[in-house]
Amino acid sequence: MSSDPSPRVALFVTCLVDLFRPAVGFAAVKLLEDAGCRVEVPRGQTCCGQPAYNQGDRADTIAIARRTIAALAGYDYVVVPSGSCAGMLKKHYPELFEPGSADAERAAELAQRTFELTAFLVDVLGVDSVTAELPARATYHDSCSSLRELGVHRQPRRLLASVAGLELAELAEAEVCCGFGGTFCVKYPEISTKMVDDKLRAIESTGAALVLAADLGCLMNIAGRLKRQGSAIEARHVAEVLAGRLGEPPIGAGAEVG
Repeated sequence: MSSDPSPRVALFVTCLVDLFRPAVGFAAVKLLEDAGCRVEVPRGQTCCGQPAYNQGDRADTIAIARRTIAALAGYDYVVVPSGSCAGMLKKHYPELFEPGSADAERAAELAQRTFELTAFLVDVLGVDSVTAELPARATYHDSCSSLRELGVHRQPRRLLASVAGLELAELAEAEVCCGFGGTFCVKYPEISTKMVDDKLRAIESTGAALVLAADLGCLMNIAGRLKRQGSAIEARHVAEVLAGRLGEPPIGAGAEVG
């Protein structure tokens, strides 16, 4: 048995980070290691099952949940750089199984160990500052899942307040959905476009050069619309800013997203 007192953390990377923005995963690892964690990326992890869950495919969702629960067993904590995926593991997995069953108990145990990245840093580890620098004006979009399912609001702002040179301008109606909503943007594209256009107007009104968020789905949706509108505003995951890892082009640069 290891005598290392550092918490052993499993990073649940998420599909979008893995496929579209690996830099977010590396930034998350840096933040966690700087905070004294031993970070591992379990090889058995796949999608959290949220797309199937949102479509009412309960059988596939349960199969994915069982596999994910097994892959994340044995770690002190599971940390996710996405409120929607963290919400799936923490809030929805326990609801999938018969109360009192072994599956339900395992899901509940995982839920207790699962945290969104900024909430874990602030609420569990007590981190209140980072060493990053960014002389810029930025605004922050609260994703629906982070805010409503997990209560994440002050945590990213507390950490961003410590970034040297960064001015954070609060976004009007920051709590309003950007229109992504997982499969919502596919089912209702006209409504989704109207919602993201409203979000863009709010972002532009702040005079910010960057829009930050903690969910890559939201960021890809916003970044895609910013690009189509010819805007120079950059979209960045909050972890990239907090870790000082801004070497990659902004989200959506050179690619059609959203």
